[in-house]
Amino acid sequence: MKPETIEASGVRLRPLRDDDAADIEAASNDPTIQRFLPKLPRPYTRDHALTWLREVVPAQWAAGGANYAIADPATDRLLGAVGIARVDADRGQGEIGYWAAPWARGKGVTTAATRALADHAFGDGFGRLEILADFANPASIRVALAAGFEPEGVRRGAVVDPGNARRDVGVFARLATDPGEPIARALPDLPAGGLSDGGLALRPVTPDDVDFYEELFNTPDILASHVPPVPPDREELELRCSRAQTRWLLGERIDLVMVDVETGAPAGDIGLYYQEPPTGQAMIGYSVLPAFRGRGFSRRAATLLARWTFANTAIARLIAGTNPSNAGSQRVLESAGFLREGYQRNRLPGLAGGRIDDILWALLPGDLRETS
Repeated sequence: MKPETIEASGVRLRPLRDDDAADIEAASNDPTIQRFLPKLPRPYTRDHALTWLREVVPAQWAAGGANYAIADPATDRLLGAVGIARVDADRGQGEIGYWAAPWARGKGVTTAATRALADHAFGDGFGRLEILADFANPASIRVALAAGFEPEGVRRGAVVDPGNARRDVGVFARLATDPGEPIARALPDLPAGGLSDGGLALRPVTPDDVDFYEELFNTPDILASHVPPVPPDREELELRCSRAQTRWLLGERIDLVMVDVETGAPAGDIGLYYQEPPTGQAMIGYSVLPAFRGRGFSRRAATLLARWTFANTAIARLIAGTNPSNAGSQRVLESAGFLREGYQRNRLPGLAGGRIDDILWALLPGDLRETS
């Protein structure tokens, strides 16, 4: 590839220059960029920027790749960078990487730049391009999906941190023959970030919810319904919370926190697990802290989530399971409109190698009850 300027929708891709150093320095000291580019020097100085511009960037071009400034087409100011590295000429493939400066986020410039560079690379002979994205970086995954890169799976331990710890990353790829349109999502975003009936709100789980989940899973009767009924450790909860938004983007599951609107306190959680996309079936599960029980939060949350699901996804059937001894959860499902469909013997793993029976419940759109 040659370092020629590419005009795209809302952005310009142009060769990087020494006078971009100040903006590169400022952006590279941003905590988000440092988190997901962990090998950047800290603090990142102007000298580091100039070394990158004068040594790393030319080497990437010489290796058959690319490294562009994402620039504002009106002012030419640097908004970020996008490039192609790890080029395999024999296979006609490479890996796209990108970052956006703090002053340019939320405007779609990284998506526009990634799409434009991919189109240009395919016209230059590439047949396949990959994006590797950290599962804790939903913003990067949104870019990959919006730029037409299909999720392909997990590359285990593909990224090495400065302390030599390895991290898994998601693999996204686009072929020259792909249409390049945004990848359709099985589970879209909620309106304005959440659902509410006025007294109860449902919001997406965030990385800041680890302490809440630790409290939740240390509540004895909630833990008893966990599969298996063993408390997850802190590291497992951190992974769950940090990857929740990514699993939503990939259409695997939705994790929501129930919030008491009056106090703003987290009251419980509810999840939707899209375990059978081919048949349009998903499963829900929920739990409520003892201090918030008796207010119908579980039923209200199930109703809110089911109503949104049937209206906004291809899911045509919701199922849930209850322990035969959990009469409270059975009343919740009945009051929301779920019908009991079966008794599944030894369905779930229990303690010490034991098994637990499970009652199967199901809800169709016409079953949903809209009681207050």
